[in-house]
Amino acid sequence: MKFLGNVLAVIVGLFIFSIISVLIFFGIVGMIAASSDKEVKLEENTILHLNLNGRMLVERTSEDDLKFGSFLNPFGRDINAGLVNLKKAIAEAKSNDNIKGIYLNTGLIMAGQANLLELRESLLDFKESGKFIVAYDEAYSEGGYFLASVADEIYLNPLGGIDFNGFASESIFLKGFFEKVGIKPEVFRVGEFKSAVEPFILDKMSPENRLQTQYFLDDINNQAIDLIAVSRNISKDSLAKINSQMLVRKPKDAVTYGLATELKYEDEVHSILKSKLGLEEDDQITTINATDLGSLAKSKNITSKNRIAVILAEGEIVDGDIEGAISSEKFAKEIRKARKDDNIKAIVLRVNSPGGSILASEVIWREMSEAKKAKPLIVSMGEVAASGGYYISAPADTIVAQPNTITGSIGIFGLWFNVQELINDKLGVTTDVVSTGELSDFMNMARPLTEVERTIIQSGVEDGYETFISRVAEGRGMHPDSVKKVASGRVWTGTQAKERGLVDVLGGLNTAIQIAADKLDAGEDYRVVYFPEKKPWFEEFMSSFTDKVQARILQTQLGDQYPLYQKIQKLKHYQGVQVRMPQDMTIK
Repeated sequence: MKFLGNVLAVIVGLFIFSIISVLIFFGIVGMIAASSDKEVKLEENTILHLNLNGRMLVERTSEDDLKFGSFLNPFGRDINAGLVNLKKAIAEAKSNDNIKGIYLNTGLIMAGQANLLELRESLLDFKESGKFIVAYDEAYSEGGYFLASVADEIYLNPLGGIDFNGFASESIFLKGFFEKVGIKPEVFRVGEFKSAVEPFILDKMSPENRLQTQYFLDDINNQAIDLIAVSRNISKDSLAKINSQMLVRKPKDAVTYGLATELKYEDEVHSILKSKLGLEEDDQITTINATDLGSLAKSKNITSKNRIAVILAEGEIVDGDIEGAISSEKFAKEIRKARKDDNIKAIVLRVNSPGGSILASEVIWREMSEAKKAKPLIVSMGEVAASGGYYISAPADTIVAQPNTITGSIGIFGLWFNVQELINDKLGVTTDVVSTGELSDFMNMARPLTEVERTIIQSGVEDGYETFISRVAEGRGMHPDSVKKVASGRVWTGTQAKERGLVDVLGGLNTAIQIAADKLDAGEDYRVVYFPEKKPWFEEFMSSFTDKVQARILQTQLGDQYPLYQKIQKLKHYQGVQVRMPQDMTIK
């Protein structure tokens, strides 16, 4: 009875906790809703505060995300910040006389190098106004410092630190795991650099994969050093030495080597900001966030007949209609809608994807090819536009990429798992089959593949590779043999890709939009509209509520093993022939 009493007490406790949690949640939602109805007013002598510490930089977010981030994300500091939203606010800050400067917190921002570069370029453009940028944080990641280095003054907490020691790419290999559980992967691929399958069959990088990874990492690191050297007025050779030998090991080292202006506590930095604003020590600093300032920005040429559609394609390329990915059904529809809309005069596809399903890529490629016949079609590559991401980009009139964009990886693979040992020997489960033809149970995972099956699959992969090559050759105006010389699944930076004819222009999204406008001979008479339409913040939050709770619980339970769990979960997206990045890389 005591046991039943304890169980009942736990159930009642959970029930009460759930009710209280729901009440608190809707109370917070009510507070947010009330706040969102308030009219935004911009006072004189205001600072734009960009607090990106701990934020995930994505292409675009709901307009309220930066404003209500602490409320919208009760499960941890993984709230998103939209690149489009931030650039809009920074542009408004540059031209608005009430904004005197920017206070920048970028410490542990989570972002790829290309998107950081694009945001950094916006901050550099802001500095042309003569207004100040002051950066402060307790600790800076490599990416956080890359972004902060654009500031006039960089302050670091006296006990803080700067991670400035170059980039490393770490991959997870599952070969040992599969051997322990009794799963035997079989791989079908074309190209010595198409190493997306390596985590399933090796326990370390192949020489080819190591070669290509070292090649593009060195390029990305050198680009970062070049830009930081200019901003901090340090010679490239000196900065390269500081970087390669990790000479910034203590907070004071950051000042000694010129990476930081001074070591200061945040209240001391606030005093510096007050001085710049001409305020007394007891005065309050007036700040505004990116969302509020962006809401005050006037839409450009709202009545213009020259509309340029920017279609934001971010995530893995998958079949069907799936949220949070570049799903073939959804994005084919968006491209088709823009093509058939007479008010849309040009299309810019913003691609940020490591690839995915070749079938989904082909569906989107078809719509891109049809769009090219109807109106100017430009591709802007973000952090990564590789493999399937390049496949869907190939039809464009012009491909624009940042110098440090990850692109290329023109290759293909197929993956199949033999689970016979797992189910027979480990689990004691056996199967038996009755079939009408020799291949009726084609690719049955409960047994090894036959040589006939292997031949069929390999042939399909090779046919897919030839199709991929032909798509690129047609779109780029290259001979297929020339494409193959830079293909074989090899990854390039934007700079390296441009040298090899895979990219036309180096630049960001604004560059791509300007190219589209130039093709229309529109001058400054054009308006940019974004697709797909963004859901209201509340709808987005509620749709991801369950996923966030589940993710947090799993992270707590699995700890350092959570990335391995994520890797295994991704296997369900590897169905069919794939055109995706060599591996899921963590560059840090």
